[in-house]
Amino acid sequence: MNMIPVRSSAIRAIGYDTDTNQLGIQFTSHSTIYTFYNVPFRVFNELMAAPSKGNYYHAYIEGNYKG
Repeated sequence: MNMIPVRSSAIRAIGYDTDTNQLGIQFTSHSTIYTFYNVPFRVFNELMAAPSKGNYYHAYIEGNYKG
């Protein structure tokens, strides 16, 4: 999964694997890449376009997808 650096105070990089529908998120607080499973491509696109990626993560990803 290729990680894309993003401008965010909470998230350092985001990646997506279209073959497995896995979303990868690396937070600014640690170097670990957290993988979330069965995430629709739409969610990845919305996260990448969100003005606040941290807020989008908390509202739509955290607790909704296994990671």
